[in-house]
Amino acid sequence: MDFELSDSQKEIRDAVATLCARFGNEYWHRCDEQGAYPEEFVRTLSEAGWLSALIPQEYGGAGLGMMEASLILEEINHSGGNAVACHAQMYTMASILKHGSAEQKQRYLPLIASGELRLQSFGITEPDAGSETPRIKTFARREGDHYVVNGQKIFTSRFQHSDMLLLLTRTTPFEQVTKKTDGMSLFLVNLKEAGEAINAVPIATMVNHGTNQVFIENLILPREALIGEEGKGFSYVLSSLNAERILVGSESVGDGHWFVEYAVKYSGERRVFNRPIGMNQGVQFPIAKAHVAVQAAGLMKLKAAALFDAGLPCGAEANMTKYLASEAAWEAAEAAMNAFGGYGFAKQYHVERKWREARLYRTAPISNNLILSFVGEHLLGMPRSY
Repeated sequence: MDFELSDSQKEIRDAVATLCARFGNEYWHRCDEQGAYPEEFVRTLSEAGWLSALIPQEYGGAGLGMMEASLILEEINHSGGNAVACHAQMYTMASILKHGSAEQKQRYLPLIASGELRLQSFGITEPDAGSETPRIKTFARREGDHYVVNGQKIFTSRFQHSDMLLLLTRTTPFEQVTKKTDGMSLFLVNLKEAGEAINAVPIATMVNHGTNQVFIENLILPREALIGEEGKGFSYVLSSLNAERILVGSESVGDGHWFVEYAVKYSGERRVFNRPIGMNQGVQFPIAKAHVAVQAAGLMKLKAAALFDAGLPCGAEANMTKYLASEAAWEAAEAAMNAFGGYGFAKQYHVERKWREARLYRTAPISNNLILSFVGEHLLGMPRSY
């Protein structure tokens, strides 16, 4: 088994690193302080074609694999940036690519590939349903040649910076389906055309994530907005989750590398009691332990991406990648914070920003506890825990 990247993959990683070097820690610090969307970074990344990595060449994309896509997002976070601002542009389009009509693919994928159309927002989670997606209440009622949608979503990210929204609704009430995951449908919503029928209220959070609660009142959608078959939306969402897990895990691996490298550099320069603090086992060992965890998570990510690109089952590996990477990144974040001591809390050192950002992925887009329940039930054959 060869764990070395190919020459072309190394070139991709290096090219992304060069681009990211134009947007250093101070750029991301300003965005964080102002709660601003990294518009210039996203535009530059789009123009370079990196966000269209997974879109086939026939639709104007790069036609690359999951391995290359994971390297792109990993390198963004490794550079000190935050790919969460735009990562959905890379994989949210999968619902259209896999399940959309020929007309939807031809109409939207080239525009997404070029960056002219931003599909970065996904409305799934609801206040009452939480992680129990089949319990969502947002409902699309069919009336003739259109649907009327009412409901609400929460933790919907990047709404203000998207042209279109992927929206999961019920088209059959939960009480009327035999299988609880049936009766949900996926729609592609043009936010400009939606107008006042959709109202987004920002939610202030500890990270600059553009998070919203979304209220939907009598939204009229044409039948052409439906992706695939009515009632099959949940399965369409599931088909994209392996990609999401691998890519989010890649960002965490990048974060882990940033923390370790930043902490190593600082602990070699910072002198207390006439010696670099990196000589102290209390500083050195947590950093070394975090490095081991990040390296292990990186290997699982390579395995998951390789299986994905080979068209082989990779649900277990994708979930374990997300779990291992997010936990390793958090361990590295804690090691860096402790190494910097009081300076870790000073915004000018950038550790606290990355520390806050790294914590998110232990909870989102899926709680690590749910991944453990998946492993227990589906890999180990233990009783369902919920």
